[in-house]
Amino acid sequence: MVERHRDPPPLRTNDKRTMATGTALWLVLLVGLAVRHEAVRRAGLLWWYPMCASGIVLGLIGLLYLKVRPAQLARRQARRDAERRS
Repeated sequence: MVERHRDPPPLRTNDKRTMATGTALWLVLLVGLAVRHEAVRRAGLLWWYPMCASGIVLGLIGLLYLKVRPAQLARRQARRDAERRS
């Protein structure tokens, strides 16, 4: 049997910047589609519009989640600390 190695520590990332960049890319694609609307329509790719809109909406939800999450984690930690002291 192969010996299991320890998991590496998680990488530190800037989640807000990553989420904002992805959301902005979806927005740029949507604008590009709108500029070339006639070509998109002729190619039968109108389904790309709702796909881009979905990417933008989910990106905004993700940004909202990243804004709210630290406060949720702090409340959870405060509850745990209070339970330990009791």
